[in-house]
Amino acid sequence: MDGTNTSMVTMFVLLGLTSSHELQLTFFVIFSAFYLAIVLGNLLVILAVTSDPHLHSPMYFLLANLSFIDVCQASFATPKMIVDFLSEHKTISYNGCITQIFFSHLFTGGEMVLLVAMAYDRYVAICRPLRYVTIMSRQFCTILVLTSWAAGIVHTLSQLAFTFHLPFCGPNVVDSFFCDLPRVTQLACVDTYVTELLIMANSGLLSLSSFLFLLTSYAVILATLWLKSSAAMAKALSTLAAHITVVILFFGPCVFIYMWPFTTYPVDKIIDLLMVSATRFLA
Repeated sequence: MDGTNTSMVTMFVLLGLTSSHELQLTFFVIFSAFYLAIVLGNLLVILAVTSDPHLHSPMYFLLANLSFIDVCQASFATPKMIVDFLSEHKTISYNGCITQIFFSHLFTGGEMVLLVAMAYDRYVAICRPLRYVTIMSRQFCTILVLTSWAAGIVHTLSQLAFTFHLPFCGPNVVDSFFCDLPRVTQLACVDTYVTELLIMANSGLLSLSSFLFLLTSYAVILATLWLKSSAAMAKALSTLAAHITVVILFFGPCVFIYMWPFTTYPVDKIIDLLMVSATRFLA
């Protein structure tokens, strides 16, 4: 990394969530418990799906993979944030910062595509029940999971391609608890307007296309059930409610951050928390 980037900055300073020592101790306890619950909860889902033969179905196979991505998504930045609550000086190396950006977009992009795959699974189960076993074979489900990881890799590498060449020779203070791409890009020593547009276009295209596909699939599912019976529609709503909530909480922050020019708002840190941890409980 050092060979291709002429940055003079070797580390970044993270401002974290708050400068209050009392609040940092409180946050340490809260987020430690929060993170532990996320990891243990998702690992229990993975264990249950893999150990119980009754759960060896496409829906639970995709759910277990979603839980795995959720653990990864919650772990790329949260442990350091928790440790930093006990540190007076919160810093991260340049390579560590780039690594956080890489994994952030890898897991986020992969989860978007996996949520689309799960919505397609529900569409086939409800709208094409007689062909469900044929369509949602184990081989096809494996392809869907591999596709989600491939999409995440392509997405994160393209994001880094836009930003890795940027020189960082002065400001190195990131007003966040992890290296968020929009804030890091703003610290570059050159005009980053075009780079910001490319980053927004990249993230916006993936977010918007995935979100529109999800909305379309839910609309088709509900329309199909409405034509059958109101009881079937009510049952479907009860099973889809958690999934729809996750989709809204997951895509909402992405749209807020990446769908317009990079501007910092006071609520951004809360949105970042939603992206890396909050939705992991509902998934």
